[in-house]
Amino acid sequence: MKFRLAGDGSIFGFCTDPTTLDTARWTACYLTTGKHIGFYWSFVTVLVLLAVTAPTALLFGFGGASAARSQVLPLRWFGTIYISIVRGVPDIAFFLFFVIALDQGFEFLRHQYLCPDWTDRIWQGNDFVVCSAAKLPLGNAPQWVHEVYGFFLAVLTFAIVFGAFAANVLHGAMQAVPRGQIETAEAYGMTPRQAFWHVLVPQMWIYALPGLSNLWMLLIKATPLLFLLGVEDIVYWARELGGTKQARFSDYPHGDWRIWYFLALLVFYLAFTRLSEVVLSRLTRRLSHGQATIGATA
Repeated sequence: MKFRLAGDGSIFGFCTDPTTLDTARWTACYLTTGKHIGFYWSFVTVLVLLAVTAPTALLFGFGGASAARSQVLPLRWFGTIYISIVRGVPDIAFFLFFVIALDQGFEFLRHQYLCPDWTDRIWQGNDFVVCSAAKLPLGNAPQWVHEVYGFFLAVLTFAIVFGAFAANVLHGAMQAVPRGQIETAEAYGMTPRQAFWHVLVPQMWIYALPGLSNLWMLLIKATPLLFLLGVEDIVYWARELGGTKQARFSDYPHGDWRIWYFLALLVFYLAFTRLSEVVLSRLTRRLSHGQATIGATA
């Protein structure tokens, strides 16, 4: 008797009995099972994560850098503390902490709004208990809602962590813009706010780009941490599909093929980082044009 794993059906009609197939057709059937389609979609998940997280982290970073140089003391403290704490704690600790903290924080706020008559304690020892209406997502929500919510928490966690590093880079870039530029703008009648937006911000990017380029590479390398956040990423699927599959558990039994799956991930990351280097190099040359910087000289 054979047992078919959920999602193991292939897209090809001739895959009804894998034991009768030759090598080429067996491979075609194996690579188009439902689980492999999930594996291919996980690459899209990683790319979407990067596309959403990068600008979000940059926004967090710009806010943190602006706060760190603010004339308002509480704001300056907030920006400095945000940068120092996140940079001083291992990333994996924040990835594990923030997901739980954000999830419970959202549920706590919903609980206070939706269940004002609740009399029991929310924190009961090690348990966090809120009313059913406050749960995120709701227990009867479709599976895609659970996946989108998990992805949202992952993006927010990545943005908070890498936003602190971006804030440090942008703060240094703001400091690198010659002070004389700001003084000249103010001498021509610009307010400090106008000088900030029209003089400082446009010129700081060329100083920030090398650090932001390195940060982008680190963000790419950190995407395998999605597995720790409950998102089925490419590393999860590579380990799942590459592991030994016995005949009684799968229509496509094979040995330990993890080395080949991880080799595919190696090629993917190397190709993607190389493409990133080319794009960032061209962007640096474009922004350096006419600037008195090392990048412009090069």
